[in-house]
Formats: sequence, structure tokens, C-alpha cells
Amino acid sequence: MKQRIWAWVRTLGGVAIIGVLLWRLGSSAFLDGLRVINVWTLLGAFGIGLLATVASAWRWVLAARGLGIRMPLHTAVADYYQSLFLNATLPGGLLGDVHRAVSNGRENGDVGRGVRAVVLERFAGQVAMFVIGGAVLLAHPWLLHYVWVRVPGSFLVAFAGVVVGLTLLVVSRPGLRRKAAAVGRDVRHGLLAKRNWIWVGFSSAVVVISHLATFVLAARAAGATAPVGQLLPLMVLALLVMAVPLSVGGWGPREGFMAWAFGLAGLGAQEGLTIAVVYGLFALVAALPGIAVLGYRLFKRRRAAAAPVSPAVAPTTTAPAAPTALALDTATPATDRQRLALDAGSRRELATAAA
Repeated sequence: MKQRIWAWVRTLGGVAIIGVLLWRLGSSAFLDGLRVINVWTLLGAFGIGLLATVASAWRWVLAARGLGIRMPLHTAVADYYQSLFLNATLPGGLLGDVHRAVSNGRENGDVGRGVRAVVLERFAGQVAMFVIGGAVLLAHPWLLHYVWVRVPGSFLVAFAGVVVGLTLLVVSRPGLRRKAAAVGRDVRHGLLAKRNWIWVGFSSAVVVISHLATFVLAARAAGATAPVGQLLPLMVLALLVMAVPLSVGGWGPREGFMAWAFGLAGLGAQEGLTIAVVYGLFALVAALPGIAVLGYRLFKRRRAAAAPVSPAVAPTTTAPAAPTALALDTATPATDRQRLALDAGSRRELATAAA
């Protein structure tokens, strides 16, 4: 019940954000996002998305291997494409990852471990996003100063208090301590074991840079002329905002933040919203191979379910007639040859019934 309520809250939150943007800025920014794209920008977005998807799937393979799950890279890429398509088309933006985690766990006989592998993979991506995003923001101290001046101090104090309170809660509860220790073991085995952390970090950096490159491509397609150095901090913050679970297929927080941030930066709220819309369309194009994966798997599953059961082949030699029920009751125990004859007769009856 709680999960259903939370799913509705996420969906309605995304719808509310889109509704406010339509009310304040009109539909022209959304329509402009459809007008400015062309074949070349779509191909560029598709290529960048391919690089990001392969890197994400590789990161998933590495995290799963650390937990004892063996998975070929091509299978992981196909699963990841299917997950991206479901995330981009279903409410909430997370159902594709849930399906990927559960199905992989079932295939390997341990749903819990499959779920933990996906959680580790996404966690590594978020850590890389915060590290690279923090480096970009530190390179633009004016933005940090602006945020520090504009955000009320009481909000920052409340945020710090929540973090400290959650930490104390975990430390004081034995059950939470055990769960935190289990998470720590998964992180050590799945992400930090041997040289795993090097390749996990490298693949995560490739994914983050690919997302930022898609944002830059969307900005140029939308006609933005501001230098990349000025756009980059806003795009980093937009990627962080996209992690907020209030969206309709990924739409909502990204568009709201981009309109607000570009308006504050003097670049125009309408331009920021158009860039966000173009980015969303590029992300959808990059996830389109998921349709082929999903369609192929559904076709294969239905074909396997509809395939008739092949009847057993009867022996080539002539078997003696099967004894009647009365004979079996009164005669001596059946010999091996009689039992074989009975089995052959049963198989012929099943084959006739199936035909």
C-alpha cells in the first residue's frame, strides 16, 4: 500500500512541475524543443547514448562480479537498454531498474543479490556524479557563493541536522547497524575489491561525461550561445536534480530546475526549459534500442510458450501387447518386457490425444 501511494506521489509531483511550467512559460518552449532537433543532432545523441550505455553496463558487470554473479557484457548491455527504455516511458523513472534487478536475480537464483548488484551500480554512478560535479562547482566559486547567499541559513542548518540525526539513528539501532555493515561489505566486495574500483570509477566517469556532452549538444541545438564554461555548472546541478524521484518518465524536476536556474543566471527561463526538453528527447532517442530488445524477448517468450510438445518416438521393434487390467491383477508380477510394452502403449495414447 505504501509503495503504491509513493508511486502516485512521484507521478503527481512530476505532473505538477510540468503543469506549473506550462502555466508560467506556456507551451512554446516545449514545442521549440521539437522544432530545433534534426537528424544530425539525433545521431550525435544516439552515439553518445551508446557510449554511456555500454559504460553503464560494464560498471554493472563489475559490481555484479564482485558479488559472485557472472554476466556477459552483451547481456548486460541488452538488459540496460531495456531498463533505460522502461525508465523513460513509465512513471517514476525507476521501474526499468527494478525489473533489471529482479530478472537478473531470478536468472542467477538469488533475487536479493541481483537487487544489491543493481543498487551498487547505481550508487557508484551517483558517487561519480557528486565527485565530478563537486569538482566543476569548485572551479566556479561564484556559483557556490551565490547559492550560499540565496539559500536561507536555516535551511542549511536543517539539512545538516537531518544528516547528523540519520547518522545517530543508524549508530543507535542494532538492526540498522547490521544493515549498514551488510551494505559496507557489499561495497567492499562489489566496488572496492582488488582493482575493481579503478574500472568502476573509469566507467562511471565516462557515463557522467557522456551525460554532460548530451546536455551541451542539447544547448547548442536549442541555439544557446553562452560559453560551455558558463553552462557546465548549471548542467551539473541539473544532473543532480534529476535524481529526485518526482518525475513522469524522467520529466519534471529537470525542466523545472533548468527554467529556474537559467532565469537566475540571466540566460532566460524559456531557453533553459527548451534545453531541458531537447535533452529529454535525446535521452529518449538514446534508449530506443530498448524497444528492439523488449520486442525480441517478448516474441521469443511467446514462441517458446506456444511451441507444441514433441511426442515421444515409439520403439522400432514390435512390442508385445500390453496386459489387461484383469490380467495384471491375477497374473504373476509383470516382466520387464511387459512393463516396457505398457509404457510404449501409454506413450502412443498420449501422442494420439495430443494430435
